Amino acid sequence: MRVGQGFDAHRLVGGRPLRLGGVGIPHGRGLEGHSDGDVLLHAIASALLGAIGAGDLGRHWPSTDASLEGVSSGQIVAETVAKVRSAGFVIANVDATVIAQEPRLAPHLERMQGRIAELLGVDANCVNVKATSTDGLGTIGRGEGIAAQAVALVAHRNAP
Repeated sequence: MRVGQGFDAHRLVGGRPLRLGGVGIPHGRGLEGHSDGDVLLHAIASALLGAIGAGDLGRHWPSTDASLEGVSSGQIVAETVAKVRSAGFVIANVDATVIAQEPRLAPHLERMQGRIAELLGVDANCVNVKATSTDGLGTIGRGEGIAAQAVALVAHRNAP
């Protein structure tokens, strides 16, 4: 068994849709980023890369690569899952937390969890997604951005 952790944060900006956990969330602003800005999927992909010792997102999907402009974070996760499998591992579980003052995410968590499980190719009970706020503290508390952190556990395919 191996564990990895991931973190990502992006600024909220006008003129972009908000996507978290691979689902659209109604909100007046979206997350800035070279990709679609889905911090939750980025944190999960980062945790999976960490678990297999494969570096970080920037190594595999550099923001300097113009061909990746606007890439779906779902595609990043799918390619990460392929890397996990080719390294000889299976995903045991993922636990993630979205940190946002706004919008209210509780009504969307179950849908996020289901979409993430689908992207990872695991049962929904192997994915846990939570949301919290900073109670008004800092840039996230002022509604300037959203962050996410994740932990992933993988097991070697041939483990007893």
